[in-house]
Amino acid sequence: MAQWEMLQNLDSPFQDQLHQLYSNSLLPVDIRQYLAVWIEDQNWQEAALGNDEAKANMLFFHFLDQLNYECSRCSQDPECLLLQHNLRKFYRDIQAFPQGATQLAEMIFNLLLEEKRILTQAQRAQSEQGEPALAASGESQQHEIESRILELKAMLEKLVKSISQLKDQQDVFCFRYKIQTSARTPSLDPHQTRQKDILQETLNELDRRRKEVLDASKALLGRLTTLIELLLPKLEEWKVRQQKACIGGPPDGGLEQLEKWFTAGAKLLFHLRQLLKELQGLSHMVTYQGDPLIEGVDLRKAQVTELLQRLLHRAFVVETQPCMPQTSHRPLILKTGSKFTVRTRLLVRLQEGNESLTAEVSIDRNPPESQGFRKFNILTSNQKTLTPEKGQSQGLIWDFGYLTLVEQRSGGSGKGSNKGPLAVTEELHIISFTVRYTYQGLKQELKTDTLPVVIISNMNQLSIAWASVLWFSLLSSDPQNQQFFSSPAKAPWDLLGPALSWQFSSYVGRGLDSDQLGMLRDKLFGKNSRTEGALLSWVHFIKRESPPGKLPFWTWLDKILDLVHDHLKDLWNDGRIMGFVSRSQERRLLKKTISGTFLLRFSETLEGGITCSWVEHQDDDKVLIYSVQPFTKEVLQSLPLTKIISQYQLLTEENIPENPLCFLYPRIPRDEAFGCYSQEKVNLQERKKYLKHKLIVVSNRQVDELQQLPELKLEPELESLELDLGLAPGPEPGPGLGLEPLLEAGLDLGPALESTLEPTLEPMLEPTLEPVLESILEPTLESILEPLLEPTLGEVSQRVPEPNLGPGLKLEPIPEPISQPLPEPDLPHDLRHLNTEDMEIFRNSRKIEEIMPNGDPLLAGQNTMDEAYVFPRSHFYTDGPLIPSDY
Repeated sequence: MAQWEMLQNLDSPFQDQLHQLYSNSLLPVDIRQYLAVWIEDQNWQEAALGNDEAKANMLFFHFLDQLNYECSRCSQDPECLLLQHNLRKFYRDIQAFPQGATQLAEMIFNLLLEEKRILTQAQRAQSEQGEPALAASGESQQHEIESRILELKAMLEKLVKSISQLKDQQDVFCFRYKIQTSARTPSLDPHQTRQKDILQETLNELDRRRKEVLDASKALLGRLTTLIELLLPKLEEWKVRQQKACIGGPPDGGLEQLEKWFTAGAKLLFHLRQLLKELQGLSHMVTYQGDPLIEGVDLRKAQVTELLQRLLHRAFVVETQPCMPQTSHRPLILKTGSKFTVRTRLLVRLQEGNESLTAEVSIDRNPPESQGFRKFNILTSNQKTLTPEKGQSQGLIWDFGYLTLVEQRSGGSGKGSNKGPLAVTEELHIISFTVRYTYQGLKQELKTDTLPVVIISNMNQLSIAWASVLWFSLLSSDPQNQQFFSSPAKAPWDLLGPALSWQFSSYVGRGLDSDQLGMLRDKLFGKNSRTEGALLSWVHFIKRESPPGKLPFWTWLDKILDLVHDHLKDLWNDGRIMGFVSRSQERRLLKKTISGTFLLRFSETLEGGITCSWVEHQDDDKVLIYSVQPFTKEVLQSLPLTKIISQYQLLTEENIPENPLCFLYPRIPRDEAFGCYSQEKVNLQERKKYLKHKLIVVSNRQVDELQQLPELKLEPELESLELDLGLAPGPEPGPGLGLEPLLEAGLDLGPALESTLEPTLEPMLEPTLEPVLESILEPTLESILEPLLEPTLGEVSQRVPEPNLGPGLKLEPIPEPISQPLPEPDLPHDLRHLNTEDMEIFRNSRKIEEIMPNGDPLLAGQNTMDEAYVFPRSHFYTDGPLIPSDY
């Protein structure tokens, strides 16, 4: 009833065409709707155009039977009086057709043809308007299949009853035939003549019933064929959804419903097959000239067997594609020597009570004939046996959980060989499964294959291998094409864009919006290119550097995906990260906001980096956009991004720390946007023992402005453009930029002066973690003029740490004057006048054991080792990277 249901969902103009069609037809529209399932199941084209009067007559009489049957059903329901009247009237009208059966077949065939024409026009009109193609809803299709199954069960019960009556009729004939053949009375005896006439009538009735049963079985087989034709496309749709789900698309929905339908259809076919065997037995017991069972049963039995084989072969599927447990989010990628899982399933849940089913697995059953194509063996057991007990409880499922691949050795070198035209990550391999199925005497060897898998030998190849899986799943029309990458198809953006969004939605929870996808589209196709007909090649997808000289697109995107999953998942899912926004778009957005507004975006030139940019409006109406050096996973492992934002400090010209990040774009207060992520647990016992400390990121406005492009020589036209952009030019480098002004500013001179300065109570932690400097020399003028602040990760207890110059300024150490030693800041005020030059023995470079080998006499009898670990470990002796701690 799919066609009639689709017609009922048409828009008003096409509904009018449908009403006009049936207003001029002899077939009432209510009868068309009431008998829609039966009408659409019949082959009216063959009866109308095939010049087969027998076919037309058969459909004619079947139609009369349907009308009579439905009329009798309606007579029991008083509410169906009008329908009953129309059924009786049409029953009489079609019997008065001048051409009888042929006229009925032609009429219904033409009506169905006109319905398809109207439906096609409606679909074309909606497609031109950009609306989705018209289709019946999933619920209506499910209802249709289930109603067909119920109707087929009723037809099968009716056939069983008819065969039982046929058996009784045949028993009566056999009994009368035996009596007639055993009689010895003369043939001219009236009683004997009467018995012969009765025997002939019995044979005629037997022949009529045999024809009726054969026709009923044929009709049932036709309806079963229609059911299978409905189920197989449903399975293909599931396979398409499964392939999309493998690359991050929506879930496939499972196989439970399909298993229920396939099992019901197979049960009906097996039952019909058994009934045909019974009819064949009846024909062997009693046969006569012109017996319809002799040829009819064999033909129906062959058709049922063929339909069963077709159903069984398609019902054996790979339910879960091959996947390694450690990379469950990226199936279809296998590593040699690593275990992987795969699951197969037979949707026809029918198994003999004493028959075990064994599935066998193999790889590359029909490998492509190409030089250098690698070959693999399965190390672990390649068989899985399913007992009847497990089959009844969990279904016919073969779950291979511990398969391992090993590459075949080539020649005597002891190593595998890959000298073919394809890279390792472009080789596609197929894993196959075979099961020998037996049920009710029908034996079949069922086979199924996985989607093509990529086999790698090192986890460093995982990213490019996933790009291969993604590209193949989107563009290959043949799921078994192992030579796809010999000449890979190009991808349009309407396919590639949603797939890129799936990578984020499936792995971190939230996909990409239209603005983010637009930035990626411009990055792949160019800002000024038209993407409607543009196609992207495979080489450009994995190797094209964007921007030129930087990272390939896929490498850049995949690193960002890992960064978000490992360190930024909550912020990303809550929409706090704008992420994919170009620098020019960033500047356009921030210039329209108030000072202190910031946004978070991914670096375009650094692997897996995220940066923070904010706007400041100057008194002279100039607008400055600042960007911090991108934070990578190495930094975020020590300090979460939420704490970096909430505790970020920018030193002003007076060395006064302040947090310039006030509002998350467009205007969300910082604490409101990020406060829920930075709730710290307080341990009261530890708080009593130690001073509270925290790690912060510090940038120096003064030093960074001194560093703003001192080596760039702007041409006159660039200088005027800089002013038009509203960016403050950096100070010109001159001879006045020496050490004394920096010392007066109280700046930390960095590692070069550590040998001459004594540690103080609040130094910067060494070694400091500095995010990798993102190149600011971009081919656009906007990126050249953008200030880039270099953050320093430090630890503070009471006061803010002194600023670090960063790698921009390289200052050589200057020896201190000998005549005027600097006072020790660590000493009390009343002892700072002492000369400590002769007290080098107390420096950290000497141990107390070297000075007092026999120990301190003042501490004799005391346990000095217990007291040595009462104080917290000094950060001057920190080894390795800093790790945030609460103690």
